[in-house]
Amino acid sequence: MKEAKLREIDHRAFLRRLGPILAVYSAAMSPPAEQLPGRHTIMERHASYPRFRAVVAERRGALAPRGAIHGFAYGFHGAAGQWWHDVVRGALAELAGPEHARRWMDDSFEVAELHVHPDHQGRGLGRRLLNTLCEGRTERTVVLSTLDLGPEETPARRLYRSVGMVDLLTGFEFPGGGPPYAVMGATLPLAPYGPGRSADRSPGPA
Repeated sequence: MKEAKLREIDHRAFLRRLGPILAVYSAAMSPPAEQLPGRHTIMERHASYPRFRAVVAERRGALAPRGAIHGFAYGFHGAAGQWWHDVVRGALAELAGPEHARRWMDDSFEVAELHVHPDHQGRGLGRRLLNTLCEGRTERTVVLSTLDLGPEETPARRLYRSVGMVDLLTGFEFPGGGPPYAVMGATLPLAPYGPGRSADRSPGPA
């Protein structure tokens, strides 16, 4: 089987691939089936946000001429009026003041989704997607949210720490309910991968 290649796609190609992209999301996250139409709508809206960028891990061949998606990641420039941006900015301001929120959020690249199909996890594909997605971005910071399981740190959080991300919020509950999340961030460019990297070696924005 050929290895999946990373491919940057524009918003039009992203929308054409929303079916298989949502299939990867569903396999990775196991959401209730009734939530998927809403997730489809959210992803469509995200594709219209400023400086949208998407990367897919796609394998093409005789059995998959249109491309079989093994993983994907996408993000965009954060701006006032975007729901996630406004909620997180408000929480950071409440936690540590408006200047702290401004430093992290005023010029941010927001990674909205990064998922690898379970059949293809554990091979470094998530790190490749993240690094490719963030490469060359001119924003000062990159920010994202990921599930917070407390002391039992997820593979996703370990990945984000390995490229220099630190916790900005932990145990955070977004409006509308749902599980607690950690909001994490780093200055760009991302730090080179280092298995021993720790939070105190990744300063926040100056």
